[in-house]
Amino acid sequence: MSEQGSIKTVLNPKEKDIGEFSVRRALPFIQQRSVGPWVFFDHFGPVSFKPGEGINVRPHPHINLATVSYLFEGEIFHRDSLGNALPIHPGAINLMVAGRGIVHSERTRDALRESGYDLHGLQLWMALPEADEEVEPAFYHTPADDIPVVTSDGVSLRVMMGTAFGVTSPVKTFSETLYFEADMDDGASFDVPNSPELGVYVVQGEADIDGETAPINAMSVLDLSAKTITARGKTRLAVIGGAPLGHRHLNWNFVSSRRERIEQARQDWKAGRFDSVPGDDEEFIPLPE
Repeated sequence: MSEQGSIKTVLNPKEKDIGEFSVRRALPFIQQRSVGPWVFFDHFGPVSFKPGEGINVRPHPHINLATVSYLFEGEIFHRDSLGNALPIHPGAINLMVAGRGIVHSERTRDALRESGYDLHGLQLWMALPEADEEVEPAFYHTPADDIPVVTSDGVSLRVMMGTAFGVTSPVKTFSETLYFEADMDDGASFDVPNSPELGVYVVQGEADIDGETAPINAMSVLDLSAKTITARGKTRLAVIGGAPLGHRHLNWNFVSSRRERIEQARQDWKAGRFDSVPGDDEEFIPLPE
């Protein structure tokens, strides 16, 4: 373990109210703009919606990034300007590549709204390499059963994106990217995989990293010296990482290596030049001034 320890910094998320509920935003921070290619990390829930309640994230745009929606519990209905319309379920990976521009909405289906339901999950954004920022927009759905799982000694590791623990996820990546989840029994441990940068977000329980505490509902950014992660109690955590892509500008829902590209996207949204979402084109989120 290095003198500064195995945990470089702990980022305590900011609470952000998005209407129907609040989210914990663990990235970006002034002192930590990204972890590998990941530039945004929201943890929402667990929240219990009563009958008549649900989420209504109206159509909104993205450029020059890719989003990952991942659920622990519940369902979100995704629609986008490419014509995709499908429910997102726990364990599946839903990769939406904005590229030169995409619009999407996230809603609760009427049947769930009538019955009430629980929702818990993550939404992550990753920057695209400069050469790929303007690719054609795309949406890739990978069912939960297609995500590789490695189990041993009280640890279940699901490798959602990238390569670790001897397995490689089928989910598309554009640069060196890692995203995996660990479900751990009390006292179970695993070796930290090699990655230029890593962040550990504890969703349940508490993690011990070479004797240092990674607390629940916080992003612990690891030093390259980190060796072993051990569970304190029944623990669930998400780990993100990979190679950094350099500085990115973030403004509202836009991410780009070029500030002028973001300004162009703002004006395009304001002027109605983005494509609409089939089946969900009667309302949208206006550009915040």
